[in-house]
Amino acid sequence: MIEGDDTSDAILKVLKFSPRGLSITDIAKKLKRDRNAIARQLDVLKAEGKVDTRQIGTARVYWLSQRVPLSAFLCFTQNMILILDMNLNIVQANDKYTALTGYTKDELIGKNLHELKIPIVSNPDVLGIIESTGKEQVITDIRSRIGNDEFFYKMEVIPTSFEAGETGLTIVLEDITEKKRHLKNMEFLARTAMELVDLPPEADIYQYIAERLVELVPDNPRYYIFSYDDMKGTFSMQAMKSETTRQGFAELTGFDPVGMAWPLKEFFYAEPFFESAATFKEMRVMHFKPFYDEEEYSFYDACAHIFPKEVCDAVLLKFDMAKIYLTGLVWQDQLFGQVGIGLSRDEVLENKQAIESFFRQASIALARRMTEERLLRSEQRFRDLVASSDQPSAVIDRDDRIVFINQRFSREFGYTQQDIPSREAWLEKAFPDPVYRQEAIAALGPKLHKEGSPLNRTFAMQCSNGSKKNVFFRPTHLSDGTVVVECRGKKPGR
Repeated sequence: MIEGDDTSDAILKVLKFSPRGLSITDIAKKLKRDRNAIARQLDVLKAEGKVDTRQIGTARVYWLSQRVPLSAFLCFTQNMILILDMNLNIVQANDKYTALTGYTKDELIGKNLHELKIPIVSNPDVLGIIESTGKEQVITDIRSRIGNDEFFYKMEVIPTSFEAGETGLTIVLEDITEKKRHLKNMEFLARTAMELVDLPPEADIYQYIAERLVELVPDNPRYYIFSYDDMKGTFSMQAMKSETTRQGFAELTGFDPVGMAWPLKEFFYAEPFFESAATFKEMRVMHFKPFYDEEEYSFYDACAHIFPKEVCDAVLLKFDMAKIYLTGLVWQDQLFGQVGIGLSRDEVLENKQAIESFFRQASIALARRMTEERLLRSEQRFRDLVASSDQPSAVIDRDDRIVFINQRFSREFGYTQQDIPSREAWLEKAFPDPVYRQEAIAALGPKLHKEGSPLNRTFAMQCSNGSKKNVFFRPTHLSDGTVVVECRGKKPGR
């Protein structure tokens, strides 16, 4: 009697010394095994290409195959392969697939797909595709959840004919998870790049970052986002996800973290940390006790010692945060904020490259917004300066549009900005006589933007009520092409 699962090896050994072949009955007698068990194992060996067979009278004779067995090829492919008979019984499975299932090959072969709960193919939708396959090969993308992770595969279901005339199916599974994730991440980054450009000035960009980050870290999100005010040197928490995490944090600490000012700069920019915008730029991971034996900084440190250490430890345990991936929202060594993503010890930060790319996008958007805000403040200060001038003044941009006139100008000449929206409109109304207008244009130069124009005379400029006033024009040219024209009532002394 053969012990254990060495039946296949024993059959091959018997056939090795019987070059003319043996029938099922002969093999069963030599091995002292059940005839039906031997028949089933011979079917497996035949499917693997290890034995050949032919009918002689009423008996089927088997001998060792001289061909390279199919099982040898299955070992070299990177894909997972299952071979089924027409009743969906497993005839063969390669090592790639058995490693995924946790079963041995002997435990799988001979079993029916409907009886097993094995990864990928036992999914009802996938099983439906396999069962509906006819004479034509089927190629489709499928999604499968294995444990807590989601995977994508390209599945080929290939109608297969065996030597004895039986038919079956060969299933080839190619793991395309990384390809799918890469494509999804590229689509995400393309979309967020457009959204950040179109984001209204009044929109909360930090809330936008928090909402989009949920797409990249969808499972059990535990992260926070700080803004940083460079002028005041203060960090303020703008968002914490999820809402459950925020509420739990507030219960343990006694404070709603969102909206709080945190003294992170005073704490981390000083000894012994010596952090800066440059050091915050690259993503790092911080490991915490008691989940890890060693830690560079504690969560108590990460909270800048605002809360008692026992409270910080309670936060870690409550939310199972063994580590935090920390990175700054930095562009060109200017810090705009900070993001921390909490994970358990067993969790892995997927999409790390896409997350870092998204943070760079957001950092650029923050830099652009800050520049625009500074420009608006500068423009407002410039307008305030022109508005407070005691001289009638008009501001003309490089495209000859009048973008601002002060109240003194309107009081002196009666024109509003709507009356004279451009340099040309102003000159037509101020000098209705075409000949005299040409003299003024010639004296002022083809455009007010030209330097070195001869400004050695006054001009009789017509007001909106038809009266005329002698005016001396004094243009001031700015670096961006803007010109501020002061209209003095008389020519100043030399």
